[in-house]
Amino acid sequence: MQRVIHQVSRTLERWFPEKRLFLRSETETRFVRLSPVSQLFAWAGIVLVVGWTIVSTAFLLMDSIGAGSLRAQARREQALYEKRLNELSLARNESEKAALSAQERFNGALDQISRMQAMLLDNQDRLHEMETGIDIIQTTLRRTMRERDSARAEAAALRTRLASAGVTADTARQTDTQSTVDFLTEALRETASQRDTEAAQVARLRATADEMELERKLLQEKNDRIFSQLEDAVSLSLEPLDKMFKAAGLSTETILKTVRQGYSGQGGPLAPISFSTRGRGPDADSLRANAILERLDRINLYRIAAQKVPFALPVHRAFRYTSGFGMRWGRMHEGVDLAAPVGTPLYATADGVVSFAGQQRGYGNIVIIQHGFGLETRYAHQSRLRVKKGQRVSRGERIGDMGNTGHSTGPHVHYEIRLNGKPINPMTFIKAARNVF
Repeated sequence: MQRVIHQVSRTLERWFPEKRLFLRSETETRFVRLSPVSQLFAWAGIVLVVGWTIVSTAFLLMDSIGAGSLRAQARREQALYEKRLNELSLARNESEKAALSAQERFNGALDQISRMQAMLLDNQDRLHEMETGIDIIQTTLRRTMRERDSARAEAAALRTRLASAGVTADTARQTDTQSTVDFLTEALRETASQRDTEAAQVARLRATADEMELERKLLQEKNDRIFSQLEDAVSLSLEPLDKMFKAAGLSTETILKTVRQGYSGQGGPLAPISFSTRGRGPDADSLRANAILERLDRINLYRIAAQKVPFALPVHRAFRYTSGFGMRWGRMHEGVDLAAPVGTPLYATADGVVSFAGQQRGYGNIVIIQHGFGLETRYAHQSRLRVKKGQRVSRGERIGDMGNTGHSTGPHVHYEIRLNGKPINPMTFIKAARNVF
């Protein structure tokens, strides 16, 4: 063994000859002998330290470059997302303004149609009354003409009898008969004149009725165009909301029924339109208008419900998805992890009430918010809590800061959504609202 060590030392002396390090003081001089083996170990240590430094620096640089690119990509995606949100918000506001303007025009047109229908019905009633009066006048005229003809025949018969008897009629009787004939003749002339006047008035009323009927048809065509525009606008607004709630796995009918039961001061259902029909059933315009109002009411209910459903993201700045929903390390990961620097603001994703704000085992500092429809959201590993238990919060309200508390390997937020106590994938809600909000 000693021979082997000696041979190794002799071999090392070729590259690491023995050296002495002199240490001199005022009183004495000492030296330290550096054998080839000691020099070899010293050089190996120096090489290891330098190599470790180079490798560590390379890893740090690569991680920094990768994180910088991810942050830049996240900032670009956030900018595009915010731009898309602003465009959708402007488009929604324009659609709402157009819908309100169209609804006002529609209401004005319906009022005008109602007045025109009332005027038309009144004119029809008057026309019917005048036709009845004309029939009565014509009947009276025919009866008077028959009486006139009878009186003339009777007068002619009397004159014939008097002439054949050779006796001149009494002057007073002739005078009475002539007066009666003159009275009947004048009455016939007045009746004929009144008949002509009534006929002319009936003709004018019929012309007016025809004009009103033409105007009513034009208004009806205009209303059809307004109805079509309103129906298209309502469909464009309603279909994305229907798809969003269905994509999130929620029952739309259950949600609408729940919202109808309590509006929390945010408005109520739109009242249906009704017109005077004088005992008849509702017309097609009323049914069509009420159908539009029902769909507008459905949109309003969706708008209220959307504030209580967690469709938003809890982080509004740049972040990284570090873990998804599902099995992880042999256990169920019941949420998603979004990573960003410590202190990054966290926001409520829907309206609700804080049911817990404090520390829990594993979660660290956590905020739990109860929303409507049996939904609950959790925001874990926070560095600072900014809400208290029982506090009511709104969507977009700051509830805390991102941190690294609890069982955590780095600063991030563990975000959960639970439906009736059962964990569900938060990305289902986030993706469902991606093209709506």
